Amino acid sequence: MMVQKTKEYVIWCDESVQKGEFYSDFYGGMIVASGSLREVNERLCSVLTELGYGHEAKWQKVNQHTLPVYERFVQEVFALLREGKARMRVMFRQSAHVAQNLTPLQRDRSFHLLYYQFLKHSFGWPDATPEAHGAHVRIYFDKLPDKAEKNEMFKNHVYALQRLAMFQRSSIVIRPDDIAEVDSAHHTEMQAVDVILGAMAFRLNDRHKAIPEGARRRGKRTLAKEKLYKRIYAEIIKMYPRFNIGESTGHAHPGFSTKWLAPYRHWKFVPRDFTVDESRYK
Repeated sequence: MMVQKTKEYVIWCDESVQKGEFYSDFYGGMIVASGSLREVNERLCSVLTELGYGHEAKWQKVNQHTLPVYERFVQEVFALLREGKARMRVMFRQSAHVAQNLTPLQRDRSFHLLYYQFLKHSFGWPDATPEAHGAHVRIYFDKLPDKAEKNEMFKNHVYALQRLAMFQRSSIVIRPDDIAEVDSAHHTEMQAVDVILGAMAFRLNDRHKAIPEGARRRGKRTLAKEKLYKRIYAEIIKMYPRFNIGESTGHAHPGFSTKWLAPYRHWKFVPRDFTVDESRYK
């Protein structure tokens, strides 16, 4: 039986909290095969259009007034994940794990080095199914928050990923023009990553407990964000009943036995050489 090849995959990437009290360096991405690109985009856009939301969807815009829109939006995101139309990955680092023996250059480029690790390992390239073999991969980043020279060097390293054995086994191809920084306002898929990533950084850093200075209770915006996080978590446990958001995802679900096939995964990045700062644990 001949396997129908996928011509192309697109990955939309975003990053969030780089220095959190308990968890830091959040990176996320959504990958979509070319055959599902139109449907994924239309379904996500239609939610915002039908609900009259004429703005870019972002975690920071969640409040008591926009909550119904965002609840419906994440419902559609996870419906697409469960249907196999898209897959999402999240990576973060526990702040208590303090990397040791880094060179000055590594410290200076830590943002890009971690981003590179996310792209290299989170999507399960060695497990790519036969229809993915030989496919081109486009990678879109939200505007990278660093100097242009550093960003270009980073993109050159991303381009070179295809030379690694894990990519060559699947004959994955990345072309120089397929790595780009884009405006997230024009990419609803990237907005979906922003919302999910923001929710995870919010909850893992206990921002749901925050009380404004001088106040006695949590603010309405905080309460709305907590409700949205709970909605997201409810969607995740439909796939992984005992999902732990602060740990790397295991292989508990028999239908998602590889990193490549799993609709949603977390990866808690642990440095090879680190010490523990007890004050950064919850």
